[in-house]
Amino acid sequence: MALSEEINKLAKYLIVSDIPRSVAYTLVYIKDRGEVTSVEIERETGLRQPEVSIAMQWLRRKGWITKRNMKKEGKGRPIHGYKLSKDFNEILEEIINDLEKKIDEINNTINQLKNFKK
Repeated sequence: MALSEEINKLAKYLIVSDIPRSVAYTLVYIKDRGEVTSVEIERETGLRQPEVSIAMQWLRRKGWITKRNMKKEGKGRPIHGYKLSKDFNEILEEIINDLEKKIDEINNTINQLKNFKK
């Protein structure tokens, strides 16, 4: 992978935060580079085409990226440009909020289980 140490570190924290690996690397690559194509993501992150495609679908469902058609010379598959649809700090805030909800749920479960101790 041609990603910087800091970008790799961020991707690893996202993975630990329950973001799928391919999504994490795709997200940090787009954050770092601005508008990109799926071919660029594949080349620079080492992800395979199906992984990038699934990651893009995941990110679009979350509303974190937008897709636009780009002009292409000649025949063949169309090229799409992808970029963040909101500030990366907003995305991080969503991830942090999801983690805090999970922590609350886990703490609630722990407290409920403690009620069964004799």
